Amino acid sequence: MTTTVAFIGLGVMGFPMAGYLSKAGYRVQVYNRTGSRASEWLSSYDGKDFATPAKAASGADMVFACVGNDDDLRQVTIGPDGAFHGMTSGTLFVDHTTASANVARELAGAAKEKGIGFLDAPVSGGQAGAENGALTIMVGGEESDFERARPLLECYARALNLLGPVGSGQLCKMVNQVCIAGLVQGLSEGLHFARAAGLDPEQVVEVISKGAAQSWQMENRYKTMLAGEYEHGFAVDWMRKDLGIVLDEAQRNGALLPVTALVDQFYSEVQALGGGRWDTSSLFARLTNLRDFN
Repeated sequence: MTTTVAFIGLGVMGFPMAGYLSKAGYRVQVYNRTGSRASEWLSSYDGKDFATPAKAASGADMVFACVGNDDDLRQVTIGPDGAFHGMTSGTLFVDHTTASANVARELAGAAKEKGIGFLDAPVSGGQAGAENGALTIMVGGEESDFERARPLLECYARALNLLGPVGSGQLCKMVNQVCIAGLVQGLSEGLHFARAAGLDPEQVVEVISKGAAQSWQMENRYKTMLAGEYEHGFAVDWMRKDLGIVLDEAQRNGALLPVTALVDQFYSEVQALGGGRWDTSSLFARLTNLRDFN
């Protein structure tokens, strides 16, 4: 039975996810690049922090990671002090980073050479989902590894599914981001149109949210969009990173993503407005800005 786990990366997502594992009774060994963040985590949860990913992974039956991008992931796994150097045959690595399918396959190959299992398991639900233990987890890998990890993933998941071999979780997350990008742009244009037409946007949403136009983005973001509040949620910089991964993958598999490419360009304009850390719903701010200048 898995009793000791490691968690690498205590950002806005990893911090509460590791916390749920600790609250579930697992012995949690953590590593974070910024040591003060690990100290903050230890002030809230039981566990131990370590100076490198390899040391955090040493003695752990299962190692989780949630870091920034492909390069960060390589650094904390196969880098000089990476987790793979501290893991032993028969252990399992679970990656929650939103990264490319290629890096998942690359690291799964490196893990296999050491007798380590590997799951790519990106998540959706944002910071609120992580804090409430209600994430959706999309998983790629072997079924036996998935079933082994399932009880731990259920500590912070509302839904989790095995989609196929390694890389499938990342590909599913790409679909997730494509759909979100289109929805947010559509919602932004709808609210913008309602205002331009002299309608009360809140009344409009009250009506249409009960029908086929309803979405998570509409329910959870329209009020802050109308108020011009964007200092929350999933940052534009992160979405652009994710959409870059999507568009690179589309170049390889031949998928046609004209709307996704357009929305990615719109997000670059939000960044130019100084909104790199704004929530992705700030596409609405771009439309307001364009109208002001026209």
